[in-house]
Amino acid sequence: MTPFLVGTVTVVAVLVVLLGVLSTVAGRRIGLVHLAVAALLEGLLVLQAGLAAAAMAGGDRPEDTPTFVGYLLGILLVPVAGVLWARAERTRWAGTVLAVSGAVVGVMVWRLLQLWGTTGA
Repeated sequence: MTPFLVGTVTVVAVLVVLLGVLSTVAGRRIGLVHLAVAALLEGLLVLQAGLAAAAMAGGDRPEDTPTFVGYLLGILLVPVAGVLWARAERTRWAGTVLAVSGAVVGVMVWRLLQLWGTTGA
């Protein structure tokens, strides 16, 4: 886990939050731009998971490995669930659903970095 990747994920997650809030305020459903940014976020999270899995396979493990793995797998599901729920939502609140999922990812990625920092190696 690198702080640069965590920072990049955070920036994209904040962008998801802003897009979601803007569409809620405008009273509009989410569109292609929302989906593209959420897909970028998911791609970065998959990259992060792959890098963490490779590091763990190489012997570098956090002290609380089960919690780390739980966060790592859970964070992959949040943007997907947010997009699916937002696409199913027919009101202006679809943007809020997407914004909340972006905020959750923003918090979870920093918790992952914190867990990774306490390595047992």
